[in-house]
Amino acid sequence: MPEKLLKKTAYTFSPLGDSAIVITFGNGIEYSVHKKIKLLKDLLEGEPFAGFIECVPAYTNLTVFYDPLVIYKDQNKSNHNETTSPYEVVRSILEMKLQDLKKDKKLIHRTVNIPVCYGNEYGPDLDYVARYNDLTTDEVIHIHSTGEYLAYMIGFAPGFPFLGGLSEKIATPRRPSPRMTIPAGAVGIAGMQTGVYPISTPGGWQLIGQTPTKLFLPNVNPPSLLQAGDIVKFQPITDQEYKEMILKEGVQ
Repeated sequence: MPEKLLKKTAYTFSPLGDSAIVITFGNGIEYSVHKKIKLLKDLLEGEPFAGFIECVPAYTNLTVFYDPLVIYKDQNKSNHNETTSPYEVVRSILEMKLQDLKKDKKLIHRTVNIPVCYGNEYGPDLDYVARYNDLTTDEVIHIHSTGEYLAYMIGFAPGFPFLGGLSEKIATPRRPSPRMTIPAGAVGIAGMQTGVYPISTPGGWQLIGQTPTKLFLPNVNPPSLLQAGDIVKFQPITDQEYKEMILKEGVQ
């Protein structure tokens, strides 16, 4: 039985300036939408077209960046009698690529374990999250650390993962007013999402813990420890283990 192909009506195109195109696959945070985005991203990176620069995944869309001059020159080489805008050329290429995507293809997810020291000075909002959900702090830690989270996208700050899959039992709204400074490694909750701050930055997520693991690696390619499509698991550690890991990170 042949594998099912993506239907043409399952996506829309829109230009982003004169050197990018956005392909939108839906309007909700869903695994089925993420799968289409990831399949197209992998296909484009594995078989790039002339002028392709990069593609950036988000919750519901994929933005493809291209060099319009390269597209224009490549088009003139193949067709001297017709001039089409670089956007239309790239759109046509993407439409053909989309027809090659197979819905039945399984995604291969990398699993990344991240140690977390929960509560106290490492997680100043853990008590609030527990009270908001009528739970104990231990119950919040257990629920958070036994879940598996899909990295839908990397954004907001370099290496910041937006992780889906948080249990409704510990879902908590953002703080009414954001903190001006949040330390790198802070683990937070915002609504039905959880995430880790890779660098010190302002933010309004409820902070429940801290990881010694560095998520933003400026001297490595790619500079983000996590990538869209990764599965993240959190592992509780003690205060002493946290300090030992921080010391080890400093030595390296």
